[in-house]
Amino acid sequence: MVEVSEADTLTDSVFAHAEQAPDHVLFGVRHGLAWEDVTAAQFARKVAEVAKGLLANGVTQGDRVALMSKTRYEWTLIDYAIWAAGAVTVPIYETSSAEQVQWILADSDATAIFVENQQHEALVQSVREGLNGLSQVWQIDNGAIEWLTATGSDVGNEQLAARRRDVTADSLATIVYTSGTTGRPKGCRLTHRNLLFEVRNALPGLAGLFNSEGSTLLFLPLAHIFARIIQIGSLETQAKLGHTAEVKTLLADFAEFRPTFVLSVPRVFEKIYNSAKQSAHADGKGKIFDIAEDTAISYSRALDRGRVGVLLRMRHEAFDRLVYGKLRSALGGRCAAAISGGAPLGARLGHFFRGIGLTIYEGYGLTETSAASTVNLEQAVKIGSVGRPFPGVSVRIDEDGEVLLKGEHVFEGYWNNAEATREVMTEDGWFHTGDIGSLDDKGFLTITGRTKEILVTAGGKNVAPSVLEDRLRAHPLISQCIVVGDRRPFIGALVTVDTDALPAWLQRHGKPVGTRVATLKDDRDLRAEIQTAVDEANRAVSDVEAIKVFRILGRDFTETAGELTPKNSIKRAVVLKAHAAEVEAIYAR
Repeated sequence: MVEVSEADTLTDSVFAHAEQAPDHVLFGVRHGLAWEDVTAAQFARKVAEVAKGLLANGVTQGDRVALMSKTRYEWTLIDYAIWAAGAVTVPIYETSSAEQVQWILADSDATAIFVENQQHEALVQSVREGLNGLSQVWQIDNGAIEWLTATGSDVGNEQLAARRRDVTADSLATIVYTSGTTGRPKGCRLTHRNLLFEVRNALPGLAGLFNSEGSTLLFLPLAHIFARIIQIGSLETQAKLGHTAEVKTLLADFAEFRPTFVLSVPRVFEKIYNSAKQSAHADGKGKIFDIAEDTAISYSRALDRGRVGVLLRMRHEAFDRLVYGKLRSALGGRCAAAISGGAPLGARLGHFFRGIGLTIYEGYGLTETSAASTVNLEQAVKIGSVGRPFPGVSVRIDEDGEVLLKGEHVFEGYWNNAEATREVMTEDGWFHTGDIGSLDDKGFLTITGRTKEILVTAGGKNVAPSVLEDRLRAHPLISQCIVVGDRRPFIGALVTVDTDALPAWLQRHGKPVGTRVATLKDDRDLRAEIQTAVDEANRAVSDVEAIKVFRILGRDFTETAGELTPKNSIKRAVVLKAHAAEVEAIYAR
């Protein structure tokens, strides 16, 4: 276990790299059509300049400074500048509603906020009434960085150094608000120690990714702790970091930036797999892809057994030239590994990607635990699990099957909410995750569901929806799904159709390409297609747990409708309320 000393802070690495390796490239920043390098010395200088600007404009030790922007280089720069000024970063998703922004600013008592653009600034101004402590609004696209640099030019180096010395490992670094799948978002208080303990103990087992020769392209929201910890880990280990928030140009960005590893949520990996499969079938190469897919999965499973047969090895080498290499090239050609979190990946997808030469290291954690508490490592991988606890982390399963965690990465509690903190923390420091899981004899943890999401049928059978939902989403035509059946006589499901995959399916079945999903809900061919996915999912469970009836919804779940969080987690209560009639239709017979 790597200890974090009392004086250690998150900004130490910024200035240490500038002194020890000033010309080392830490960032790639897109300017127009080109990517420009930012060295350690350049980054440290900009962090200091913006931090001085914060001091000059009245930001004091411990002040909460909000940051509302999409993922971009300036997000990271401002984050570290806030820490260098001794203040506390309060991230806000750039897609947040006015009500959410008002709540976070009021609850955190933020004294200032960085917003990305005019639209964000207008939103903040619209909810500013009653926010008496909010004295500054700085817009990134309107020269906030340059203005703070100019106004802080008279602040001396020693004044900034003194402020930094006042910060300790146990100083509050950030308040990260949960995305609110249930109830109002709660602010998780994370210290410099929490975040440093996390990266210094989790990343040595992924040294092949996080090193001075490595690079990654961040595209997940930095307002979420998962992307944030990768940002910190990259800077700590001098891995080159790029930023992009344009999902539509993601493949082009990968081709240009050429990362050596990526991080994502399972939904993106599902999309990559489903798109590749759909394209192959649309081009008349479906049978080849299906054989290649089975080969990749068989090859990965053989690696687990410790022996790959000669014929399987030869077949795998052939498909590596024909299929797998093309899939890897979509990520820039240099990417050999990925990190997944935020939701279960599923064993089949895990084996598929390792089989094509892109090992996905799945981990598990929550905002309250500074991201990961367990992770699969380069020398310790069990696909289908979320890995083993890293040094300094303890995991136990209570009598109800709930996962409990303990370690210096566990948060101090919820901001302004002692009651909620008492509900999840024991007196001796164990955090109740709310997740159901199991540990094998080698310490690998497997998550099987949420305590609040376990369905209990009218017959008393406990059913974990995630087992079925993960398998359903593996079908190329399915976008989202939600399994229902709590206090009902049998299990059912609501399914949405992937609109990107739909046109090719329509063409193959001789239907007008522009046909909307809403008019196809009861189409015999579409229902037969979805039924194959249901049948496949049901193979993973007993008959009493199997989906008996499904309904196809006329539209996908969206964040705008409040059905998804910014990281694409389903808000079950919202979905079930919005589609209550469809649920009742399942049981009407």
